[in-house]
Amino acid sequence: MHRISCRLLFCLAAIFSLVVEASANELQVRIGYLAHQPPRGPLLSNVIPEPLDAGRRGAELAIIDSNSTGRFLKQKFELQSAESEDATELLAAAEQQHQAGIRLFVVNAPAATLRQLSERLPDSLLLNAGSADDGLRREQCLGNVLHTLPSRAMLADALAQFLAVRKWTRWLLVTGSTEDDIAYADALKRAAKRFGHKIVAEKPWSFDNDQRRSAQAEMPLFTQASEYDVVLVADERGDFGEYLPYNTWYPRPVAGTQGLTPTAWHKTVETFGAAQLQKRFEELAGRWMNDRDFAAWMAVRSLATAITKQRTAEPQGIRHLLLNKQLPLDGFKGRKLSFRPWNGELRQPLPLVHPRALVSTSPQDGFLHPSNEMDSLGYDRPEVSCDLAGTP
Repeated sequence: MHRISCRLLFCLAAIFSLVVEASANELQVRIGYLAHQPPRGPLLSNVIPEPLDAGRRGAELAIIDSNSTGRFLKQKFELQSAESEDATELLAAAEQQHQAGIRLFVVNAPAATLRQLSERLPDSLLLNAGSADDGLRREQCLGNVLHTLPSRAMLADALAQFLAVRKWTRWLLVTGSTEDDIAYADALKRAAKRFGHKIVAEKPWSFDNDQRRSAQAEMPLFTQASEYDVVLVADERGDFGEYLPYNTWYPRPVAGTQGLTPTAWHKTVETFGAAQLQKRFEELAGRWMNDRDFAAWMAVRSLATAITKQRTAEPQGIRHLLLNKQLPLDGFKGRKLSFRPWNGELRQPLPLVHPRALVSTSPQDGFLHPSNEMDSLGYDRPEVSCDLAGTP
């Protein structure tokens, strides 16, 4: 009996030793999530606001997904979040995370804050899941930043391709007054020129009244112009665009930031395994997954996939893998995704949706490219002054 007890104790000690050794060899990966969403100002329409946790919930789901496979590979992922409406507070929180040893970050913030974070964290890798700014992908590329959220140029090109297929080539462009609205309108103008559309008129929206009571009277008169096939709207904040459908002078469709909308992700995307991702997200967050959630999810999953391949969390190694086509990524979009080596932007098909249905997905059939059809969306290599793959 004594001999059996000794053998049992010896076995338990051996098992405990193996567990301790496995824990010691486990790769611990900490990822920072940084969110700065400034107050948006008073809205002139009663649109449904974006969830306050947009982005973070996608990152949290990606951590869960990464740990479900990571436990077999002795990898453990952890998310540390910092969110603030004040950029200075967020920068301070980011530096605290950096001092604690974190070198991998998912950022949901405007372009100006992202630039500051890039400068403050030069030895880190930042994945942009919050800014669609075109300048960050064209001439102001940041050496330690990659992008999982599509640029405005990608979104506009996705829409323009579909409108070209439908032969809706005459556009009335209605533009809001904010800097973001003007940037979106500029992307639409670029797309119109690129894919052979004509902007028959451009009208700036300068009203400051509540359209809930006056849209039916004012919108038809406001949209009088030379005959057009479609109304393109640039209203990122949602001040007036929701009231354009069914209120235009000519009975025409509305597209852009409202109406038929290009986006990175939407509830109506269900093919290629996306329905399972949607279900898991809804169980976690209690709401639908949006484009910021998907961009943050994709950012964490990109980091985790690179870490699994190289067996370390070293930022420069991860950056090199992601920029050099050595690591095709799965984003539930029917194509293997990858980052463009010239500007660090994630190649990805883009859904075109209205609130309750998926209408199409771009790139559209027939829009070819010498190397990758997804590069027909956004800025191609000859159009940018960046070359991140050649920048250490």
